[in-house]
Amino acid sequence: MQISFFHPWPWRARSGVKDYECPRPPGYGPGPALLLALLLSLPVLFPAAAAGTAQAPLRVGVASMVTPVSAVRYYQEIVNYLGGKLGRPAEMVHRTTYDEVDRLLEQRRLDAAFICSAPYVLDRDQFGVELLAAPVVNGDPFYRSLIIVHRDSPAQRFEDLEGATFVFVDPKSNSGRLYPEYWLARRGRSPEEFFGRFFYSYSHNKSVELVAKRKADAAAVDSVVYRFMRENGSPYARATRVIHRSPAFGIPPVVVPADTPIFEKERLRSALLTMHQDPEGARILRAMRIERFVKVTDANYDLIREMQRQVAAFRQRYRQNGHVGSTDANAVLGFAVTARHNPRLAYERYQPLVDYLTERLGRRLELVLGKDARDAALKVGTSQAAFALLDPLTYLDARLRFQVEPLARGRD
Repeated sequence: MQISFFHPWPWRARSGVKDYECPRPPGYGPGPALLLALLLSLPVLFPAAAAGTAQAPLRVGVASMVTPVSAVRYYQEIVNYLGGKLGRPAEMVHRTTYDEVDRLLEQRRLDAAFICSAPYVLDRDQFGVELLAAPVVNGDPFYRSLIIVHRDSPAQRFEDLEGATFVFVDPKSNSGRLYPEYWLARRGRSPEEFFGRFFYSYSHNKSVELVAKRKADAAAVDSVVYRFMRENGSPYARATRVIHRSPAFGIPPVVVPADTPIFEKERLRSALLTMHQDPEGARILRAMRIERFVKVTDANYDLIREMQRQVAAFRQRYRQNGHVGSTDANAVLGFAVTARHNPRLAYERYQPLVDYLTERLGRRLELVLGKDARDAALKVGTSQAAFALLDPLTYLDARLRFQVEPLARGRD
């Protein structure tokens, strides 16, 4: 579209590369009606042109099923590919915990997300997400929870891990938390009383590494991630072995918020379902050990839904029997610290202190992560933790709000 600019005198129209004379209308310059028409047209013309060049990015969430560096390596290309197919700039939104990605989905701050199977079930019930597609790995869209130990461990069965140090992946993880807790609940046991202690790694490959380095006796990990590590020659995976396999579960899917416009949802789904037919898409999938994406039904996740129901019922009975939150010598004491932006680093930093205090006090301690210092103080003030590590200003605030008392002070 070409726009001519009017000059009041002499009356000329500038078009292309040369000016040409026009008959001068009565009076000076264009009439008021013509100027008004031109001015009214500008807000229509220019924003339309700008809208074509400033599209909102496609925001795709990725939780740390693997370590942050690996997540960028594995998922950035697929996010860029999807953006290219939709003709939009793309942004990978990486978060360390499943809970953070869930909140972004609930707040409609993501267009799509790669999430774990158990969070999908919870999110669908709580605020509505929809299945878009799921990857096919090793021939089907299912996976398992694997219980692994060091290759030199004497443990041969899950039952042999009583009193062991166990590493979970994430509180919301299906293969890395829900399944082993379900297995214990079916036998009338809780993680708190069955294991000597447990903690979280916030990534499946980090859990494998911790077992390989003997920082934990055993772990529950995703079978797809574990197989990927084995096939890529990971020394950590080679230093471990599997002693227990779960039933098959629906594999972690790609989801979208429930109110996603149908045409956007179908374009994104189509890009995923045909990705294996595109040379560039097929290359990315091969690198991720994914054969293709397929449509799946919610019924694939019914077993996870049933496990969540049974675990919730067991926890309620367990609390009613006075096991959780009691003040007896067997109660687990929560130690609140600030996780900031990386819970995995918080565990690496503070777990040695927790181990030391556990040994010296003769009581079982467990880290409780706060999103920030005020949240850590809140966990103490609301009895979600027995004590906390706070900076001076947060301590003063907590003392006013919750009447907390100091136990010790650090020295530089």
